[in-house]
Amino acid sequence: MKIAVFGQYSHKNTQESVEALIKSATLKDSLLFIEKDFFNLLTEKKSTLSDNLNLRTFEKLDASYELLVTIGGDGTILRAITFVGDYGIPIVGINTGRLGFLATIRFDEIERALEHIFEKNYKISERTLLAVTTTPENEDIQKINYALNEVAVSRKNTTSMITVETHLDDEYLTSYWADGLIIATPTGSTGYSLSCGGPVITPADDSLVLTPIAPHNLSARPLVIPSETKITLKVSGREDQYLISLDSRIATLHNSATVTIKRANFRIKMIELPNETFIDTLRRKLLWGEDRRN
Repeated sequence: MKIAVFGQYSHKNTQESVEALIKSATLKDSLLFIEKDFFNLLTEKKSTLSDNLNLRTFEKLDASYELLVTIGGDGTILRAITFVGDYGIPIVGINTGRLGFLATIRFDEIERALEHIFEKNYKISERTLLAVTTTPENEDIQKINYALNEVAVSRKNTTSMITVETHLDDEYLTSYWADGLIIATPTGSTGYSLSCGGPVITPADDSLVLTPIAPHNLSARPLVIPSETKITLKVSGREDQYLISLDSRIATLHNSATVTIKRANFRIKMIELPNETFIDTLRRKLLWGEDRRN
């Protein structure tokens, strides 16, 4: 099996996770390719990794890779999708971060988890992405114009609210007076949108949610819409510019810009191991049912 490995940070748990991954992959005669910047980060702290003959590096992925393993938290997976794109490479995350709705494998589970993967004993959860276009075009967004969690517009260089004029399939919905507006996928419904009062949506559902950020018009509430809806945004405010974020990537747009958001024409494949479900993860991570009466 040809396996890509990606991470963004290096600490004790990261080093130990990479070593456990190398051990399991070596036993299965698999080839490991570590993203070049991550490899350099690892070898700065543990030079013996560079002597391992089973390790190679990559800068870009292609369809020949059969698996991408991320080491970190959910943010690492969000960054990893910029490498995967539409190649259809399944992703699984080893969690060395905190909450971890996407990166669910704990350090002590690595060996068992990889055994399931090598034996093809897993399910694939296909996740909706959002594609973004702007008029006029923005170079930063053009490079990688999709997001797994959410697309958000928000104020910049001001404490004043902005107005987000919103159309759904070219029909006027409303103008949000707020700090911003989040358009979240089911995957992203447990992230920024949830923090702003949005609902949790199961990954298998084909919906999106519009969640205003600190709205001043108090009747504004999160709105769930079909994923095939075309969303058009026009922002105005006291400043000439505002921010748009695609997961963790941020760009600046002028108020004259129009933002169009649609469901992307491809999906990201996440690996679900046996006895691992979204409902189980939700219950454990959000502590649902943690009550003395239960």
